[in-house]
Amino acid sequence: MSDQLLPPPPPAAKQVPHTWQRPTGPSEDPWAWLRDRDDPDTVAYLAAENAYAAAWLAPHEGTVEAVFQEIKARVQETDSAVPVRKGAWWYTTRTVEGLDYAIHCRGASPETAEAHVLLDENVEARGHDFFSLGLFDVDPSHTIAAWSSDVDGSERYTLRFRDLASGTDLPDELVGTSAWGGGAWSADGRDYLYMMPDDQMRPFQVWRHRLGTSQADDVLVLHEEDERFYLGVDLTRSERWIVFEASSKTTSEAWVLPAGAVDAEPTSVRHRTDGVEYTVDDWGDRFVVLTNLDAEDFRVMSASHEDPSAWTEMLPHVSGQRISAVEPFASHLVVHEWSAAQQRIRIVSRDTSIATLDLGTEPHELELDANPEWQTTTLRYAYQSFTTPASVYELDLPSGTHTLLKRTPTPNVDTSQYEASREWATAPDGTLVPVDVVRRRGVVADGTAPCMVYGYGSYEASMPPWFSVARLSLLDRGWTWALVHPRGGGELGRRWYTDGKLLHKRNTFDDTIACVEHLRRAGWARADGVVLRGGSAGGLLVGACVTMRPELFCSVIAEVPFVDVVTTMSDPSLPLTVTEWEEWGDPRTEPFASYILGYSPYDNTGPRDYPATLITAGLNDPRVSYHEPAKWCAKLRAVRTDGRPQLMRTEMGAGHAGPSGRYERWRDEAIVLTFALATVER
Repeated sequence: MSDQLLPPPPPAAKQVPHTWQRPTGPSEDPWAWLRDRDDPDTVAYLAAENAYAAAWLAPHEGTVEAVFQEIKARVQETDSAVPVRKGAWWYTTRTVEGLDYAIHCRGASPETAEAHVLLDENVEARGHDFFSLGLFDVDPSHTIAAWSSDVDGSERYTLRFRDLASGTDLPDELVGTSAWGGGAWSADGRDYLYMMPDDQMRPFQVWRHRLGTSQADDVLVLHEEDERFYLGVDLTRSERWIVFEASSKTTSEAWVLPAGAVDAEPTSVRHRTDGVEYTVDDWGDRFVVLTNLDAEDFRVMSASHEDPSAWTEMLPHVSGQRISAVEPFASHLVVHEWSAAQQRIRIVSRDTSIATLDLGTEPHELELDANPEWQTTTLRYAYQSFTTPASVYELDLPSGTHTLLKRTPTPNVDTSQYEASREWATAPDGTLVPVDVVRRRGVVADGTAPCMVYGYGSYEASMPPWFSVARLSLLDRGWTWALVHPRGGGELGRRWYTDGKLLHKRNTFDDTIACVEHLRRAGWARADGVVLRGGSAGGLLVGACVTMRPELFCSVIAEVPFVDVVTTMSDPSLPLTVTEWEEWGDPRTEPFASYILGYSPYDNTGPRDYPATLITAGLNDPRVSYHEPAKWCAKLRAVRTDGRPQLMRTEMGAGHAGPSGRYERWRDEAIVLTFALATVER
């Protein structure tokens, strides 16, 4: 019945004299007017698409509800995180059945960590359809917490200061702040350094606020004029230094400031040089620097507090072994890195002896957990995989003993019934591309299983496997699920990233297509049963692959997709465009104009058959503006030559991340999975 519904017609072309026109590509864009969110026709079109999606889904509501209940049944709704010690207190967060958001607490011991509620997000979210906590940053004396919130998805946060003894907020209220770049307390807890965004949502200023004064009296500490650079600020774990960082996609510069002298001028560690990236942290008697200077996959250096610009090598560069972070503690360093498309941790003592934490060959995620204490002989880390729920371990450094502190409860789940493995696909240029596959035991590679393929492949963002209770609703129905690692990510070193950006961006899409073809040949995916899914830059991956090889997919799910690449990257007035030129290129000039035009999904959507398509958007999204998915949806409706379902769902009161409440997120996921189940050809 749902397939007989008439979709909303593509909105008509409009002559809008003042609409910005891109300098390259087609001179007339019939749907450019959708950029104007104040145009009643824009809102009407989005509402019509939402209504059609709801009508199409109505006959499938039984499946949506069943999947939602399956997800809900696998979650222990009342739960708490492992308490973390900081100073004299133990901090934790907990959730309560029936409530959408986390509750932040502390106590004098691990057993009493939930005794004193510091911030209840459920209380703060009352009266709002959307709520997102940005910062929650307790001062060094543990008496005041800086916390910020966004109530419409625009990612402009209001920053407040809570007296932790009374639970009440001080009169101070800082509006329009950014949570992207962090924040930092002064040593005496009288001042707080915070970020402000510019009109393009770039964190570009660090301000200092003195408690008890108005925002109008705040002092500008740093201002970054170069539109390619983001600013950030943080307090070191030692609490002795405040570190500021300006970073573009290819270059960075850091400044340091004693936490006890926040009214002084920050000192530049080393002035920026194009192509040189570095971060700096305090190791008590020296600084530790992570840099790509003469080291494509980064190396670790040290520098004195007196002359932070003079660097001496500590850990050398190893090609293909990408060091992503260095965390200093009083007695040791923790080095986080990617090696052979797997995460691992190395622990370096003061005498430079090294121990490696390597947790096997099954595809997994290995990250540091909360470790706020400077003086410690233990290290907490988090592990999860396709078959193991998120788990927190504590490593006792002197003895080498690992203790499991908590594994996320998954009621009604027998994790032994699932298995995962790594495959390697061959790209057109001969490059081997990793793809991780998970399935229920008993599902064999005989070419009969539908397969959902998930990918991202941009910004050097490596995608380790994660455990998902929602994914089990597919696996239990006989599906397989695959995570592709195309070039553009960072799983196999910096070269893996550079070979998938700028004038090499098509490698990302070629790699993904090669993985899909491999999964079909290897028998893990039914030839007519592949669903491709991705969000944001992963939505670009979906759009590019579906315009290049639409016949490979039975359906696609593009969440907040970055699909109008030429238009967006040609318009410096849009949020984040200038900072993104080092990732995608500037299409106002050649050779980028022709190259980007060659893969931009919006520009390459022409008359042909397409897979069933689900597109999502957020009206308040500052990262991928709602008009990109809206324009793509309109064009698809106008040119596609098949009758397969096409839905677009726009969150009218949210942004890039979609709905904020956990139950609403679970229902949204149930809708996505239902769309996949309903559109796989049988």
